[in-house]
Amino acid sequence: MRTELSLDNILAVYRGTALGAGAAGCLIVFAASEAIVARWFGVGHESLVLPIVVGSGLALMSIVVWGYFSLRRALVIAETRRCELIASLNRDALTGAFNRKYFLDQLREMVRAAERMPVAYMQIDMDHLKAINDGSGHATGDQALVRLVRTLQELVPGAVIGRLGGDEFALALTGVSSKAALKRVGERVLEALDRPGPLAGRDVRLSATMGIAIAPADAGDADTLISKADLALYKGKNGGRGQVIAFERELLSEERYQRFIERELRAAILMDELEVHYQPVFGRDGRKRSVEALVRWRHSVRGMISPGVFVPIAEQSDLIAKLGQWVLRRVCSDVARLPTEMVAINVSAAELRQPDYAARFAEEIAAAGLLGARFIVEITETAPLHKNSTERKNLEFLRALGVLIAVDDFGAGHASLGYLRDLSFDILKIDRVYVAEITSRPVDSMIVESICKIAQSLGVDVIAEGVETPEQHAALLDLGCTGFQGFLLGRPLSLGAEIAAQTGAVQAA
Repeated sequence: MRTELSLDNILAVYRGTALGAGAAGCLIVFAASEAIVARWFGVGHESLVLPIVVGSGLALMSIVVWGYFSLRRALVIAETRRCELIASLNRDALTGAFNRKYFLDQLREMVRAAERMPVAYMQIDMDHLKAINDGSGHATGDQALVRLVRTLQELVPGAVIGRLGGDEFALALTGVSSKAALKRVGERVLEALDRPGPLAGRDVRLSATMGIAIAPADAGDADTLISKADLALYKGKNGGRGQVIAFERELLSEERYQRFIERELRAAILMDELEVHYQPVFGRDGRKRSVEALVRWRHSVRGMISPGVFVPIAEQSDLIAKLGQWVLRRVCSDVARLPTEMVAINVSAAELRQPDYAARFAEEIAAAGLLGARFIVEITETAPLHKNSTERKNLEFLRALGVLIAVDDFGAGHASLGYLRDLSFDILKIDRVYVAEITSRPVDSMIVESICKIAQSLGVDVIAEGVETPEQHAALLDLGCTGFQGFLLGRPLSLGAEIAAQTGAVQAA
């Protein structure tokens, strides 16, 4: 409708100009004709005709000039309204940010002109949106996204803001060539999000992770610019989230290394080149009560590669499911020769997010003729276990099979007490950070004692990890721990080495 009104205005200006110019032209023609006729008859009317011709000519010129500027203004208004209409049609209905296609088109136009006017690009991911959706509902999650975009609009006026996906946003700003300045902008956004704000009837702090890159300094085209900002973003995510990371050339080397690890790990799983080592867990009576299965990778060229390196890379790809399945199958084949009835398997939050994880677990142990009661599944506090979440449903399925559930590294996360409240567990494994200085830091001793008392009241076992000295072992015994694991008592060994050690112990006896 607004476009039609603009076109009507243009046509009205054109008609008015044409009528005015036509009337002035008629006066000139009339005056000129009268002068010609008068000359034929020898009558002089110059004193009358000349003012008419001059006045009509000036009027014609004025009408033409007025018409030009009026028409130009009408065209500008029409174009502005057209752009506004197109922009409104290309906005995300929830947040008001531009949709993916429109934003990327705008970004490409901006980057093409980056030699004259540099372009700052920021890729933004809302942190823990799934946890918000699962815990408070999708309506609350939607409000969080709206708040993020509103914060960006307020703190970065003039920026083009787009929604690339569910919790993924991007921002483009011309005239900025300093990563330090852009990083300060991002940090101000994080500070604003971290201030408690009303969300679903209660004050909530939000967080986001941002990756930034600059054109033309980092990239000459939009796609490369996005990939480099994305690389910085994922570095921020892996570093704990809630950060603003600028792209640097060193990240390319890290990315190449990650690709190498991913490619080699894929081959190692396929060729059955990984190993599983088993570390014993001892009870208060000094007997082995279970073993923990720990995956190891001995690369043919690079030697031993730490799980702390390859597991996070596997979690970022489809390899985590394949890696977890490989470990479970190997454990199932080793169970008959293990020194204990119970074996613990570490499961990442990424695996628990897969809706069919528990069903596949059940299929694997059934194929091996084993019962769930022989297994312990260890998870960390990073796995969200809100009501009706996929992670929680998987754990409830496993418990129904008889599998015991252990919380690994308990006390190191941000939701320890919430875990105890929201879901029943069988084992708490106290993080080694509390064990390391338990004999020298009274506060660590108090924390461990409190955990043991809570666990005892709930009927839950408490295993201390990282026991490395007799003094630590004695202190943990006094505080009420029911299980112990660490280098003092037993190092992780391959199955062959474990059997050999057992055989040697029997012969010595």
